[in-house]
Amino acid sequence: FRFKDSLAEDLRRADLVISHAGAGSCLETLEEGKPLIVVINEKLMNNHQLELAKQLQRDGHVLCCNCSTLVETLKSMDLSTLKPFPRGQPEKFALFLDEVIGFQ
Repeated sequence: FRFKDSLAEDLRRADLVISHAGAGSCLETLEEGKPLIVVINEKLMNNHQLELAKQLQRDGHVLCCNCSTLVETLKSMDLSTLKPFPRGQPEKFALFLDEVIGFQ
């Protein structure tokens, strides 16, 4: 897509998502419960996307590759090995803040 206000409907309908390793793209896809292949852009300087992608892969939530290995990743992937991404728990963060600030 060149530009779209929201990918929410596309994500809901997808069987598989192939994306760059931007935090928003990864988390939105994983929160929707969709299998994700993250294609790392190795040309970025200070590549925080690489760090996120590698951690999500270590945790078993995504498959990672680069442009040159995408076809092989698609051919050999086993999506059944991917673990569901845990749901966020913002109430725990709110309780933590209350404790730190002294609102109890």
